Amino acid sequence: MKSFRDKRRDNRSPAKGGTAEARPHEGRGAARPDARPHAPHEARTDERSEPKSAPRVLARRDGALPTEHLPVILEVAPNADYALLDSGAGQKLEQYGPYRIVRPEGQAIWQKALPAKDWERADAIFTGDTDEEGIGRWRFPKTPLGETWPMKHDGIDYLGRFTSFRHVGVFPEQASHWDHMAGLIAAAKRPVKVLNLFGYTGLASLVAARAGAEVTHVDASKKAVGWARENQEMAGLGSKPIRWIVDDAVKFAEREERRGSRYDIVLFDPPAYGRGPKGEVWQLFEDLPALTDLCRAILTPKPLAVVLTAYSIRASFFAIHALTRDTFAGMGGTVESGELIIREKSAGRALSTSLFSRWVA
Repeated sequence: MKSFRDKRRDNRSPAKGGTAEARPHEGRGAARPDARPHAPHEARTDERSEPKSAPRVLARRDGALPTEHLPVILEVAPNADYALLDSGAGQKLEQYGPYRIVRPEGQAIWQKALPAKDWERADAIFTGDTDEEGIGRWRFPKTPLGETWPMKHDGIDYLGRFTSFRHVGVFPEQASHWDHMAGLIAAAKRPVKVLNLFGYTGLASLVAARAGAEVTHVDASKKAVGWARENQEMAGLGSKPIRWIVDDAVKFAEREERRGSRYDIVLFDPPAYGRGPKGEVWQLFEDLPALTDLCRAILTPKPLAVVLTAYSIRASFFAIHALTRDTFAGMGGTVESGELIIREKSAGRALSTSLFSRWVA
């Protein structure tokens, strides 16, 4: 439902907080507050006559639990495209392509390692309301910058963007998942179908498509999907098979189950909390079990992986690890769970951004 204001990274209020920041990307299809009418090339399901889904009935599955591998810490180190230069005192200093950017970081409770003069060289600083519900502003100490600027990830061109909710359209820590997924697609040596739920601005979808997969990208934010399509063209991947869907992620997955549509890899990155345009409410701990079960139900007979990332929750990764193992009982494979971190360049400290759990066949 992505009309929810997703509480994903950065400092969050206690109700949404936890070991990670929050992220503005919606929950079960809720639309972001910056949404715009969808363009003609964006598919959208007409839900006006669609009956309300009954609650999914869950029961513990029979069969042996998958083997487990934990804790797993997936780390992103500084590179030419992105670097966490320094952090501390509730802030982080990052390098995104040509720009140095300062943003709030609630977990940086230590002291800054770099001198003030290095922080003062920032090109953009996020200011204003630090709660995800509030609208903030960017201050440009040197030269006023445009809304977007060219970026790269592993040779894929895309657009960075200064948004009013402090994010810039990419979450670098996810690169570990992207690389793993690309490896699975290449190693399969057969056609692979990927479903990217809560797909945001599409980098995961572009990585999958470049690796040779047929991709379905779902996000309820019309603006995010439009931005993702811009990224596809900018990356020179316009000929790759990507379906762009503007829809509630859960409702879309439910329809795919009824239609018999199946996927080899499912990525899902739901918000901790969200509220939809029709009063729908998404609560991660209440709704995640059914969504995880649904992701299993739409897998092909020979699936490759399901990847769950959870931001801004008060929980240990053991919670989503146990959920994933239970859900995939009887399917074999391995469940590996832990944290996504970014390694700081200045003092080598690790900044944890999110929890994850993934089942791999």
